[in-house]
Amino acid sequence: MNRILISTSLRLLRTLPKARTVRPLQAHRYPHLCAMSTETSVPAPWHAAYPAPSSQTIFIPRDEVLSILANRRKDVVLVDLRRNDFEGGTIRGSLNLPAQSLYPTLPTVYSTLKAAGLQKVIFYCGSSTGRGSRAASWLADYISSQNDTEMQSLALEGGIKGWAAAGPEYVKWMDEYDENVWAKHAA
Repeated sequence: MNRILISTSLRLLRTLPKARTVRPLQAHRYPHLCAMSTETSVPAPWHAAYPAPSSQTIFIPRDEVLSILANRRKDVVLVDLRRNDFEGGTIRGSLNLPAQSLYPTLPTVYSTLKAAGLQKVIFYCGSSTGRGSRAASWLADYISSQNDTEMQSLALEGGIKGWAAAGPEYVKWMDEYDENVWAKHAA
C-alpha cells in the first residue's frame, strides 16, 4: 500500500514543471515557461482603492509658504505625506501623515484641523504632483462637503525637492536637512 502511494506521488512529481532558467535559444522548447514569465501583473497603485478627487488642486508657491513660516502664522499647518522616502529633512513644524493613511481618516483629520482653528492646510511630498496634489484635493472635497468656507487645502508647488533646491533661505527652515540626499536629486 505504501509502495503504491509512493509510486503515485513520484509519478505526480514528474509531471510538474521543473524550475528552469529559459535561455532565449531554448524558448521554443519551453513555451509554457516563457508565457508564465511574461505574464506578470502590475499591482494597482495605493490610491486606486479610493475615489479620484473631484476638486482641482490649488498650488501655493514656496515663497508664500516661506513668508508664512517667517511670520509664524498659527492658522497654517504643513503636512509631509512621505512615508518610505522620508529622508533628507522636512520643513520645520510639518506633521508627517503618510498619504496612504489619509483618505480613510479624512473626517478625523478635518475635525482635528478645524478644532485647532486652522485656515490653510498645505500638503507636500517629493514633488507635490502625485501624493501632494491628490491629498490636497481629497481634503478640499471633504471641506466642500462640510460647507466650510474658512479652511483651504493646498499643495506646495514643487514639493520638498523644489523647497530644498530653492536656496539657503529655504533650507534654513528644514529640520534634519541632509545636503547629501538633495545632491543626489540635483544630479
